[in-house]
Amino acid sequence: MFSDNDLTAWRACLRGTVIQPADAAYDDACKVYNAMISKHPALIARCADVADVIASVNFAREHRLLLAVRGGGHNGGGLGICDDGLVIDLSRMRGIRVDLSARTVRVEGGCQWGDVDHATHAFGLATPSGVISTTGVGGLTLGGGIGHLTRRYGLSIDNLLSADVVLADGRLVTASEHSNGDLFWALRGGGGNFGVVTSFEFRLHPVSDVIAGPTLWPLERATEIMQWYRTFITDAPDELNGFFAFMTVPPVAPFPEALHLQKMCAVVWCWTGDPMKADAAFAPVLATGPALHGVQTLPFPMLQSAFDGLYPPGLQWYWRADFFNDLSDEAIALHADYAERLPTMHSTMHLYPIDGAAHRVGRNETAFSYRDARWAAVFAGVDPDAANADRISAWARDYQTALHPYSAGGAYVNFMMDEGEERVRASFRDNYSRLSAVKREFDPDNLFRVNQNIRPA
Repeated sequence: MFSDNDLTAWRACLRGTVIQPADAAYDDACKVYNAMISKHPALIARCADVADVIASVNFAREHRLLLAVRGGGHNGGGLGICDDGLVIDLSRMRGIRVDLSARTVRVEGGCQWGDVDHATHAFGLATPSGVISTTGVGGLTLGGGIGHLTRRYGLSIDNLLSADVVLADGRLVTASEHSNGDLFWALRGGGGNFGVVTSFEFRLHPVSDVIAGPTLWPLERATEIMQWYRTFITDAPDELNGFFAFMTVPPVAPFPEALHLQKMCAVVWCWTGDPMKADAAFAPVLATGPALHGVQTLPFPMLQSAFDGLYPPGLQWYWRADFFNDLSDEAIALHADYAERLPTMHSTMHLYPIDGAAHRVGRNETAFSYRDARWAAVFAGVDPDAANADRISAWARDYQTALHPYSAGGAYVNFMMDEGEERVRASFRDNYSRLSAVKREFDPDNLFRVNQNIRPA
């Protein structure tokens, strides 16, 4: 452990702050997005800059402290915090710089995607991210990055050009196609196993206004609509993204009062193509006779933040995940069954398409292995009331267990709880051995292990 003198010397190196259990700010500093997670670190370092991160990594290594790294966002599995160790909190590091001539953006590790959308939208540009603007840039990117722009422009990692990384030995390096190539390969899908990423550089694309929003159908049509959706989205042009969901309609505008609190199936669309071709793209959707077609022209950041109010920090979360290569009729029957059992208003199941541009990258070109899968599914039990924690957890667990025999075998690491090594290996498949070798090179003592952990070879 460490002495008072060690702690004093470390504090003197920091521009940021160190929070301990006796401090007034400690309880708030321990709170994470998922209220089901309650952990109590010995130290929280709110880093102000890269120098603070280097000093904090060195302190953790030298004093053999369990180390967790917390970016700007969610981590439903609670892997951005730990008991009794040191948490490196990057939430103060939120600088962003857009290079308009190069069409790139440099983003610090504590940013949320809403920060990025705000900065890039001013120039009519965007980079692929997720579907909630309070998601952290670091966590989502390092796990792959699936969202509204996936079919058109690929995963977040397909648009990552470089990353600045503080390694376990305290060195700061840049990883890109031209420098530390093995590390760059591993960062693109391998999670937080290899160091603290203090900044990311992304490629930008011309995305300003989009034609987007939800289409809803009564839940009794779930089987029919899922069968229609599996063919329609696979054949749709890359400019059209749409993730399928089971949901309970929240009792708020703009949803019509007649639909409030009804269980329904939905697709949330995003059209980034020629606006003049949007009507033709959505014509088959309207032909299904939906109960609501809420598609309209809106700024991309508005779509990105549409669910923020429904999922604020502090809810109880338990989620499970799987990749799927297809949606068989047998699997659809199980989906419809579990949709009927949605336990709470916030609970949901999403199927995110990962074909289109994401399929044009080979499964071994980045650490993200499931390039051949068509959907990433998440089964999310969510509720504000801690008394419902067991209920929502059981629903999500049982749902995923029932569907798993129809899955591709592994899961999107950003949608996993702390589920053990076998599950991690299944999620990286034949990329695991190379990831393990890279881990041995850059973190041989597994300092960065509070994550979906890859053991050093």
